[in-house]
Amino acid sequence: MALPVRAKLARHLLVRFTRRFQRVHRKFLCDGGTSENKESTATWRVFSGIQPTGVPHLGNFLGALENWTSLQDGYPSVLYSVVDLHAITQPQDPRALRTNTLDMVASLLACGIDPRKVVLFQQSQVPEHAELSWILGCLTSMPRLRHLPQWKMKSKQKNEGSVGLYTYPVLQAADILLYKSTHVPVGEDQVQHLELAQDLARIFNQRFDAAVFPQPRALLSSSRKVKSLRDPSSKMSKSDPQTMATIYLTDTPDDIALKIRRAVTDFTSEVTYDPETRPGVSNLVSIHAAAAAVDVDEAVSRARGLDTAAYKKLVAEAVIQRLAPIRQRLVRLRAERPHLEAVLDEGRRKARELATPTLQQVKRLVGFC
Repeated sequence: MALPVRAKLARHLLVRFTRRFQRVHRKFLCDGGTSENKESTATWRVFSGIQPTGVPHLGNFLGALENWTSLQDGYPSVLYSVVDLHAITQPQDPRALRTNTLDMVASLLACGIDPRKVVLFQQSQVPEHAELSWILGCLTSMPRLRHLPQWKMKSKQKNEGSVGLYTYPVLQAADILLYKSTHVPVGEDQVQHLELAQDLARIFNQRFDAAVFPQPRALLSSSRKVKSLRDPSSKMSKSDPQTMATIYLTDTPDDIALKIRRAVTDFTSEVTYDPETRPGVSNLVSIHAAAAAVDVDEAVSRARGLDTAAYKKLVAEAVIQRLAPIRQRLVRLRAERPHLEAVLDEGRRKARELATPTLQQVKRLVGFC
């Protein structure tokens, strides 16, 4: 009878050890609860990138871009990149790629990104990204890349994947390390994406016995993920074949009202927040809370006495009001192509001023010069 007792004890200890390891690992990856918080943010540098997929949707805005606008006022050095090198890991029409890049720049400006406060640039216009990616790739093992979630997921979708897709995470690490970034804004489920950048920073510094790259940490966003209006088990996405599933920043008030009116709910008329059993209604509550800048409890409170049909009107009004000024600015900016190109040109200049010294330092250490 002693063996089962010992087995239970071993399992108990293993669970405790695993949970403790996860807490320590998370503390290492993320900013929070460390001595770093006591330091001045004057030396912090924030980097993030977004693919040029055209005009963003509501999920992009509430999940990332809204946070980007607040970060530009809280940190002394912020870089945002339209990562078109990443985009070509999937087939792209050249003309559409260029249009989508400018549309993304226009969207970022319309959402409140200020080029006077941040460095806003196009990734491919800064060749140091690709150069550093090659050097870091030579320090990365094949098994390390093979087990990353990006490769597993995307290669399964395509049945096979390109070399570019396989080495995508190395370029992602190079994007971050090139500017000696200290922080990267991510969602809860994206913290692991920083692991390779952290590993490569440590490997490079140890290999060449030089403190070149800081360890980038995550700036966790509390934003909730916006789900598809037609399938609340999936994220809102531009690739969704159902036209009623996704709200775009360019949608008119009538478009928004129609899409929310058609949103999937359930047969219970009362509005409650329970993502597990009522995902459709809960998605609307999350959207309402984010659009109205209130918490979920307050959103549910405002729905008291309303059935889901009436509540959809309330949600639509909140979204329309939130997006109206963004849409107005976006329509104007999309027509100002020379201005958008000038913004990118200035961003390229500023980005290269930061990138060139870092790459020269790396080249000297590697032995290229």
